[in-house]
Amino acid sequence: MRPELPVAVVAAPPTGWRVWWTATRPRTLSIAATPVLLGSALALAEGAALAWLPMLAALCCAVLIQVGTNLHNDAADFERGTDRPDRAGPLRVTAAGWAQPSEVRRAALISFALAFLLGGYLVAVGGWPILAAGVASLLAGWAYSGGRHPISHTPFGELFVLAFFGLVAVAGSHWLQAGHASWNAWLAGLATGLPAAAVLLVNNYRDIEDDLRGGRRTLAARIGRPASRRVYAVLMLLPYAILPLLAASGTRGALLGWLALPFSLALIRRLHRTEPGPALNLLLAGTAQAGFAIGMLLAIGVLL
Repeated sequence: MRPELPVAVVAAPPTGWRVWWTATRPRTLSIAATPVLLGSALALAEGAALAWLPMLAALCCAVLIQVGTNLHNDAADFERGTDRPDRAGPLRVTAAGWAQPSEVRRAALISFALAFLLGGYLVAVGGWPILAAGVASLLAGWAYSGGRHPISHTPFGELFVLAFFGLVAVAGSHWLQAGHASWNAWLAGLATGLPAAAVLLVNNYRDIEDDLRGGRRTLAARIGRPASRRVYAVLMLLPYAILPLLAASGTRGALLGWLALPFSLALIRRLHRTEPGPALNLLLAGTAQAGFAIGMLLAIGVLL
């Protein structure tokens, strides 16, 4: 049986586009956009001619897949009873009663369908590697919250983010522009995927108690808060160890990414000092911003 919508919250929801803008979780959409821009910049730095239409299509496709994943997660977690109106994290529109689960699922399906249509064009441009990456990304987006054993309920969520919002996205975007694989694209995918994984870790760190009550065994829930803080530090600092490897391969401007290091260090300190609860939402947004900063500084650096 589906849980009933909370009557007190349903009484006066916001109207129109504001509901759906909130549902997309806009503060985290840079996680999808950054690797596409970075992969394209790497290809240009290697001498490829900029193909605007494939880059824009890839950008839209990546954002649509993330939006679809977010919407599907919103509805699925509410129906499983793991998201409630009093949750410590940012508001979820289904749990708040702003939208029915069926409406949110329909919106997720539309997002995935639009990504699939754009993916058809990208396959025509990039061939079978893009087909493989696109199908895997769509399936992973559904599997994150769908099925009997969703990825979001396991310790492998951070690995999912690293793979699809780092390695696959950067390497795939580079392939669309350059037409060949690149070791630098995989390294850059690690550099941008690690802080993206840290965003999810902060989210799950904040929700450890609620997740355990709801049967979710995320990485943070399994290893506890002290170990999670150490893993967060590794995820936030390891990208800066990758930058010299990129520089040594000929893209010296990659070291420009080190300008984001003070921001990352400040976030690591804040995680140690911030009590579990809603205050961690600001840290989550800051982590996403740090990932964007690393990716964009790296992109600018390789182009210089």
